[in-house]
Amino acid sequence: MSRRDHRRAEGPSQRQLRVGEELRHALARLLERGEIRDPVLQDATVTVTEVRVSPDLRNATAYVMPLGGSHAAEVVSALKRSSPFIRGALARAVQLRYAPQIGFALDTSFDHASRIDEILHRPEVARDLAQDEDE
Repeated sequence: MSRRDHRRAEGPSQRQLRVGEELRHALARLLERGEIRDPVLQDATVTVTEVRVSPDLRNATAYVMPLGGSHAAEVVSALKRSSPFIRGALARAVQLRYAPQIGFALDTSFDHASRIDEILHRPEVARDLAQDEDE
């Protein structure tokens, strides 16, 4: 296994995680202050749940979720339209050699978590879990 393949299997580096968190906080502040002039974003409350950064720190994907999940597709589209402005604002807010190209995606982890919760509360699963505890 080459060094590159080994690193990919390990997951993101500490630097990727740190830069992702810095970008997440800066993007959240930008959205909170309402600096993005897109009409869709003016009335939307958007949560930035995670920012994943590529190993070379040149690309980033921000995972977002509008409050209550309403108008999610429109919010993501508005963020994509505003990405050049957002990239410039993030470049001023976070000290990096290069400002990463930023993409946006809807965070589906909440849907996955509620689906898992729903499955765990099914009667047949609860019964199986109770049997495992008795053994």
